[in-house]
Amino acid sequence: MSSIAIAGAAGRMGRTLVAAVSQDEQARLAGGSVSPDSTLAGSDLGELAGCGRMGAVAVASLTDMVDDFDVLIDFTSPSVTLNHLAFCAEHGKAMVIGTTGFSDEELAELDHYSNRVAMVFAPNMSVGVNLTLKLLETAARALGDEGYDIEVIEAHHRHKVDAPSGTALRMGEVVAGALGRTLREHGVFERVGQCGPRSDREIGFATVRAGDIVGEHTVMFATEGERIEITHKASSRMTFARGAVRAARWVVGQKAGRYDMADVLALN
Repeated sequence: MSSIAIAGAAGRMGRTLVAAVSQDEQARLAGGSVSPDSTLAGSDLGELAGCGRMGAVAVASLTDMVDDFDVLIDFTSPSVTLNHLAFCAEHGKAMVIGTTGFSDEELAELDHYSNRVAMVFAPNMSVGVNLTLKLLETAARALGDEGYDIEVIEAHHRHKVDAPSGTALRMGEVVAGALGRTLREHGVFERVGQCGPRSDREIGFATVRAGDIVGEHTVMFATEGERIEITHKASSRMTFARGAVRAARWVVGQKAGRYDMADVLALN
C-alpha cells in the first residue's frame, strides 16, 4: 500500500486529493503540508476535506513527516513545487506533479532532478484527458496538413492564474508534434486589432476565465465545408484527483525518471 503525502492540503485541490485518497483502498494518507504561517497546522486532514476523521494531520513542513510517506502529490505553484522536488530528491521520495505555469527555466530545473527522483509530471491527471491526447495525435496526422485550421479553446474558473492552461498547451504540443511543428514557432496566443488572416500552419489558442468552470478543452480542426471538434469537459476536480492518486500508486518503486500519465495508463 502506497503512503501518500499531499502538498497544499488545505487548498481546493488539496482537499479533493485528501478525499480521493480516502476512497482508494490501495493508498494510505500519511499527511499533508500547509503554508508555514497557516493556523490549520495540526488539523485532521479528513475533517478539513469533509470526509471524516482520518488520523493524518496537516503539518507546516514536509520535514515533520519525512519518515511517513513514499510519494508526494503536488498541485501547488512552480516555485513551491521545485522546493518540494529538491526535498524529495534529498530524502528518496517519489513525486506526482500536477502544477502548471512553469517557465522554460523552471522546466529545465525540474528536469535536473529526473535522474534522482521518480516523478510523474502531467498538466492534467484525468484519464479522459490523456485518452483525448491520443485521439488528437491521430486526428492531427490525418487532418492537419490537409488544409485544416487548428484552434485550441479552453475555459476554467475565475481563480486560475495561468493561461493558456497546462492542458491546453499539452494538447497543442501533441498536435504540433504529430505535424512536425513546434508551439514556439507556430503557436498563436493573442489576436488583437488588425492582425491579418491566419497562416496555414499556425495553431491558435483562446482562453476563457469565468465562474466556477472546472475545466473544458476543445481542439477544432476546421476547413471549408466541415469542422471536427474533440472536446473534454470536467465537471469535478475529483477526476484529476483520482488520476493523481493512481499515478502516485504507480510511481512508487519506479526507477528515477520523468514520466507522464501515458506511462501510468500504459498508453505509450
